[in-house]
Amino acid sequence: MSEGRNGVTYADAGVDIDAGNALVERIKPAAKRTNRPGTVSGLGGFGALFDLKGAGYSDPILVAATDGVGTKLRIAIDTGHVATVGIDLVAMCVNDLVCQGAEPLFFLDYFATGKLETATAARIIEGIAEGCVQSGCALIGGETAEMPGMYPPGDFDLAGFAVGAMERGTDLPQGVRDGDVLLGLASSGVHSNGYSLVRRLVEISGLGWEADCPFGEGSLGEALLTPTKLYVRPALAAIRSGGVHALAHITGGGLTENLPRVLPEGLGAEIDLSAWPLPGVFGWMAGVGDIAEREMLKTFNCGIGMIAVVAADRAEALAEGLGEAVFRIGTVTAGQGVRYRGALLT
Repeated sequence: MSEGRNGVTYADAGVDIDAGNALVERIKPAAKRTNRPGTVSGLGGFGALFDLKGAGYSDPILVAATDGVGTKLRIAIDTGHVATVGIDLVAMCVNDLVCQGAEPLFFLDYFATGKLETATAARIIEGIAEGCVQSGCALIGGETAEMPGMYPPGDFDLAGFAVGAMERGTDLPQGVRDGDVLLGLASSGVHSNGYSLVRRLVEISGLGWEADCPFGEGSLGEALLTPTKLYVRPALAAIRSGGVHALAHITGGGLTENLPRVLPEGLGAEIDLSAWPLPGVFGWMAGVGDIAEREMLKTFNCGIGMIAVVAADRAEALAEGLGEAVFRIGTVTAGQGVRYRGALLT
């Protein structure tokens, strides 16, 4: 190899390999926190290994999910409050997995930015690790992409990939029937859907991100960055105790669009909108934008982040065992789609 030249380097083009290596070293302790049975190798290799038998499965079916955080990232970037969007990223993937009846096993992330800021990236990935810890899955790999010219200064994007497993024949939905009870698990707020409309409503309100929150404590930006609730542990416990026929993660499309995804042809649902308290953020948004009730129900989770469709004779026991704020919100009925009674907005 010739020496003595001082030509253009990769760093001159805007990519700092040393910063990337420093980030990997910094996040290794966070990733190690997420180790679980089945973890074979983690960060640093060309690929990550996971042992299904080591995780306790004898005849497994794998289930995969991928998602992002959407334009909620814009608020995180603009406010500098980036520590919890990693939890959102994990939640959007693993909450979907558990709806299939699967236990999340491992997670990989993709973090892309124009110029790598090690401290900011570490806070984001440490949030991802925290989401993995809360949902019992291992953070075993990922990709940090520094791409000058692709993102404005300070901007970044996130994507997540989760893989879970279940024993053959235990997949959901299964056994949904007329008369099943709908148990609604409370959301922690807006979660990670509908933020293009959220941001438009904040613009209409005339408030800044640092303004006092009009519906809760702290600043408006901090309140809107409340992380998505992770339902994995209570949902898996409910599935294993018996009587759960389906789970619906209430994401984009709200209650109106997501619940029918787990109902067989010929069955619909009736939901009592007075069965749970509407969190203040949704009432505030509806008021600012003069949003119709049907639009709210088709856009946001409106306070219910997950619905468990359960056998009627198991509803009381499951509601108590879920360990969450749980509401009996309706029943499965003959017909199609979701029908509402009562009022969401008063």
